[in-house]
Amino acid sequence: MTDFAAARHNMVESQVRVNAVTDSRVIDAMSSVPRERFVPMSRQSLAYMDEDVPVGEGGAPRFLMEPRVFAKLAQLAAVGPDDLVLDVGCGTGYSTAVLSRLAGTVVALESDGDLAARAGATLSDLGVDNAVVVAGPLNEGYAKQAPYDAIFLNGSVGVIPEAFKSQLKDGGRLVAVVGDGISGRARLFVRSGDSLSSRDAFDANIKPLPGFQAEESFVF
Repeated sequence: MTDFAAARHNMVESQVRVNAVTDSRVIDAMSSVPRERFVPMSRQSLAYMDEDVPVGEGGAPRFLMEPRVFAKLAQLAAVGPDDLVLDVGCGTGYSTAVLSRLAGTVVALESDGDLAARAGATLSDLGVDNAVVVAGPLNEGYAKQAPYDAIFLNGSVGVIPEAFKSQLKDGGRLVAVVGDGISGRARLFVRSGDSLSSRDAFDANIKPLPGFQAEESFVF
């Protein structure tokens, strides 16, 4: 039987800390969230591996982001304890559980109804009471609760849809891996008035989110 507590400790020590993740709040959150609860039982032994773990059954393939990239993106987002965060493509809810320990409130957006239901149930079981899971197209964001202090994208995207700009507060941050799933760069976008600036942060190759094709969106 897998010792998940030991596996979680090893993940943090060998995949997170050694990759320039120094934010103690991110480290503490990832040390406390049981990642194995967010993957199918048949794959729980893979939950702490340093790779993307499949979580979806049928439809568009969905994955739990590899710990190294997830931790670096979470640190890049610089989420504060009073922040309102939009978690795009929450899947089974792992990212939401971690972000809920960093933020004041998390709105978790998921397009797959089955995954959204699983996320809501697991988060409830774990006593997460400052997050809500909502259903809808990922590339449209969730304007109903906007504007957000931070937007977190759970997968690589070809481009950032224009809709996300208007859903950020002035000074708000969006973090995403922009690329084709084979090669990509993590980028930080910051809204300042009516403009959105960006900078590259680090190389990252993770699985893509559905619905972010270049012909449907704009690059900022």
